[in-house]
Amino acid sequence: MSLIRLDKFVSVALNISRADTKKILRDGKIMVDGVSTKKGDFKVDTETMVVKQGTEKLEYKEFIYILMNKPSGILSASNDKRAKTVVDIIPESLKRDGLFPVGRLDKDTTGLLIITNDGDFAHKVISPKSNIEKVYLAELDGDITNEMIETFKVGVVLADGTRCMPAKLERAGECSALITIREGKYHQVKRMFGTVGLGVNKLHRKSIGSLSLPEDLKMGCCVELSQQDLQKI
Repeated sequence: MSLIRLDKFVSVALNISRADTKKILRDGKIMVDGVSTKKGDFKVDTETMVVKQGTEKLEYKEFIYILMNKPSGILSASNDKRAKTVVDIIPESLKRDGLFPVGRLDKDTTGLLIITNDGDFAHKVISPKSNIEKVYLAELDGDITNEMIETFKVGVVLADGTRCMPAKLERAGECSALITIREGKYHQVKRMFGTVGLGVNKLHRKSIGSLSLPEDLKMGCCVELSQQDLQKI
């Protein structure tokens, strides 16, 4: 049994403000198991009770998971007084209280970013103990060598002495490479390439686990992830 207040149920299900929720309840537009219910503190069993607005059945989802194709120039943060963040550019239809990015992409890094309000899920994704692979496409100012591939394979030691977990480095074309890591240290990919004398001109995250960025998802756009999508992570 999972009991929550009716006003919270309606607010989340319809993605509306508390003030709008109170008005809908006051107007008697919400039915619980066929009975008009106006009290916001009425307890709803989300597993057994049916809540409707008119003929429309309302679905309550405590958590939301959003996949964004992050554009360059946007901060991976919930809010910032000086710059636009990834949460700022989420469509209103997907916005919820408490949204935050799962891990961070640098301001100029593009690609797959997950945004959610589920802290436990986020912790599992970013924890090195989960062993979840993240794949990036890097455009470099030089070519990679077999020696670099072997260096990444055994684990790069950053300039400050921090040792990274073993990573997979693959050629992806002239002055470009795919790099697969299982952790997310500060500016990690750029710092890793720095240890072998290469600069990163562009960086784009392609996948997390088996979840890949859809080819038709335009830069700056978002889609809500399903439970089937989450299983790929």
